[in-house]
Amino acid sequence: MTFQPHSSFLSEMLTRGFLDDCTDLTGLDHHFGGEPRAAYTGFDATAKSLHVGSLIQIMMLRWLQKTGHKPIVLMGGGTTKIGDPSFRASERPLMEPDEIEANIAGIRKIFERYLQFGDGPTDAIMLNNAEWLDNLNYLSFLRDIGRHFSVNRMLAFDSVKSRLEREQSLSFLEFNYMLLQSYDFLVLHQKYDCSLQMGGSDQWGNIVNGVDLVRRVESGDVFGLTSPLLTTAAGQKMGKTAQGAVWLNSDLLSPYEFWQFWRNTADADVSRFLALFTELDADECKRLGAAQDNDINRSKSLLADKVTELAHGIEATQDARRTAESLFAVGDRYSSSENTSALPQLKVTQDEIAQGLSIIHALTRSGLAPSGKEARRLIASNAVRLNNTPVTDNAMNLTARDLQDQVILSVGRKRHAMIYPIASG
Repeated sequence: MTFQPHSSFLSEMLTRGFLDDCTDLTGLDHHFGGEPRAAYTGFDATAKSLHVGSLIQIMMLRWLQKTGHKPIVLMGGGTTKIGDPSFRASERPLMEPDEIEANIAGIRKIFERYLQFGDGPTDAIMLNNAEWLDNLNYLSFLRDIGRHFSVNRMLAFDSVKSRLEREQSLSFLEFNYMLLQSYDFLVLHQKYDCSLQMGGSDQWGNIVNGVDLVRRVESGDVFGLTSPLLTTAAGQKMGKTAQGAVWLNSDLLSPYEFWQFWRNTADADVSRFLALFTELDADECKRLGAAQDNDINRSKSLLADKVTELAHGIEATQDARRTAESLFAVGDRYSSSENTSALPQLKVTQDEIAQGLSIIHALTRSGLAPSGKEARRLIASNAVRLNNTPVTDNAMNLTARDLQDQVILSVGRKRHAMIYPIASG
């Protein structure tokens, strides 16, 4: 018999494809069917931005709030100092506290786009687990918390077992991570009456441990819910491209590049991505995803619009779309009078121009090629154009004559960057 949810939150999770597993689906549905409940998702601060691989978790928190509940964004200021070992082949590099704090500041800007923060019963809050982890008494923690954990059970979780089966070292430092994440849930339950932890399917073991700990210590009515790991129809993991991570922060990836990423979605992914990453009606997402020929391209543009609006705002989205239309609507023709303000920009000083800027460096510095080797391959395959003129010589230097004004450097028909001169400082 198919499970039919009664709570608005769980209905959205199931209808839109957010649900992978749950510790108690019926109990969670009943628990979230009435008064506002608090739920959290944790994010370690390993970079100044999250990328689209985290977007499914962000949208789950957004739907939680839209259906009348309280989202808690837990930043791992403490756990980032250890690093989550889940399904990793090696230990994460240790980070300094100042770097972690700077990363948290950058990540907060992202959540301010998706959630409403405040003091109300359904307003979101952002917390940092360093607040309670930094000053833990080790002996007290082992006595009060560690005694509830079975090492045998921890070793049986896939995230740990896969590491050990490959005979890759798992340090005691990393092994403590799941205890600390479980302790986070206990603290949030005690201080904020939080009753649900959400995360990706790779966090299932950590989440189950947290639920078990809260139930043992507090006899609390708590739950865990995981989402599927985000992959494309081709089986590729979402979050990165050949050019690098698809960041949610505009300081690291321009709104135009972000918009273009979603516009390039494969036909088979359109319906699913509309359901997961926009607020369009679920039935409408299916209809749009089933379109054919030119209509599916319009669905892709709508997907790009809606996702970029949430991440960067309406104005940035309009600029990104106008730039895309000006570059692609007339085929390969390029006119310098067209709108290019939303393109990624490479600023080149007059001193650099005088020395000669190599086309290889222009491609790598603008982000159009991840390496010099790839830049040379692109040139050899006739994929590179400068103001729509093919570049065939990988030894080419851009001179003052080339850079009297802004120029457009292109790879294929869908990736572009604007290069323009600035005064030497």
